[in-house]
Amino acid sequence: MVTYGSGLSGGIAQVRSRLRAAAGSQIQQLAQQLADDIVKERDAVRAQSNNGRIFTAFDPTQDILSNNVATVTTGLFSGNTGSLTAMFTQSGQTEAQNSYFHNVLDANNITQFSVAYGHFAGSGSKDTTGNLNNDTPTRAIYKQYAQLLLEPDDKKFTFDGVDSDSIYIINFNRSRFKEKIDPGNIEINIGALSGSGHANVNHTGSHVHLRGDDFVLHLIDDSSTQAGTVGESGRIYNIISGSIDNNTSIFNSTNPQHYGLLYPEYGVAVLNGHALDLSASFNTVTASAVQGDNSMKLFTAISGSATITAGSNRNYGIQARSSEQVKSSFYFVRVKNAEYNYSNNPSYVTGSLGEMKYTTFVNDPQAYITTVGLYNNNRELLAVAKLSQPLLKNKTKEILVKVKLDF
Repeated sequence: MVTYGSGLSGGIAQVRSRLRAAAGSQIQQLAQQLADDIVKERDAVRAQSNNGRIFTAFDPTQDILSNNVATVTTGLFSGNTGSLTAMFTQSGQTEAQNSYFHNVLDANNITQFSVAYGHFAGSGSKDTTGNLNNDTPTRAIYKQYAQLLLEPDDKKFTFDGVDSDSIYIINFNRSRFKEKIDPGNIEINIGALSGSGHANVNHTGSHVHLRGDDFVLHLIDDSSTQAGTVGESGRIYNIISGSIDNNTSIFNSTNPQHYGLLYPEYGVAVLNGHALDLSASFNTVTASAVQGDNSMKLFTAISGSATITAGSNRNYGIQARSSEQVKSSFYFVRVKNAEYNYSNNPSYVTGSLGEMKYTTFVNDPQAYITTVGLYNNNRELLAVAKLSQPLLKNKTKEILVKVKLDF
């Protein structure tokens, strides 16, 4: 006897398997075709959006480089020059102002710094206000700078471990030194004054002149060898004898002579009056109730040094640079070949319907990039970068523009 049942069921199973395979293949083909259509549609939309794109979002990880810090130094004086040799006092100051300080101007009548004299006990000036507390100009100057620069419990300026009642002040114009005076790039040249033949009382700043022997005292800070001390007024350096001309040179570097203190963040140099009396014949007026006009001596010594050329190939005067830390962010604007090939400039179109002025631009657009605008997420314009010259853009060109923002 022959049995057919098992063979028939096996054949049906094979048929079902083939039908399922055929159906799966057809579904796979349909799915692939649908996927291809989606990709083509997406590419078409992307191409269309690229052609008319006016915004492109930055990729923060690839297109933005932020918080780059660089130290920038420039000449301290007008025109970003690093030296001042021609200087004058301000003729328009009142007598009362002159009893406190003298503004020092350049040849263009722009204030560069001021000079002043202070005495702890108020000597070297008169009390013209009628007060009974000896509130003289020199006392006011000393107390003002002591309060500004010294620690709260410190009342006197100390130079090389010794307190001084007599100080000369150089206060640089705040708009000139930006963040701070650049340590290691300041030199104050002081010509010796005519100290002989004058009584202390009569030898006021209004009657002084250079000694005549071409002696110049060169003063710099000691930042090249010392880290400086840190106080409430910032970092502080000693002012010592030396020169920054042709590299920094400290005179007697093993035991330098101290003349003052430099406060870079405040743009102030405080000089020891006693040291200037000894080395540069200042003969500072320290008599009481006498208008010594000592600050004029400091101006005469600095400005006069610029006229001394004996034994040197340069005029001295004063040299200084400002220093500031500038934070920068870089934005890399990447323009691909299919992007930004059309312009919204009115000269690009013609007629009431806004047709392209040149029909060749329909398939071969040509545009010039002149400006890059930086926008926030609300598409509000925050900054504009102008290119130095227009850049031609078409479908065969890609452009990378680096935009730098300083803060």
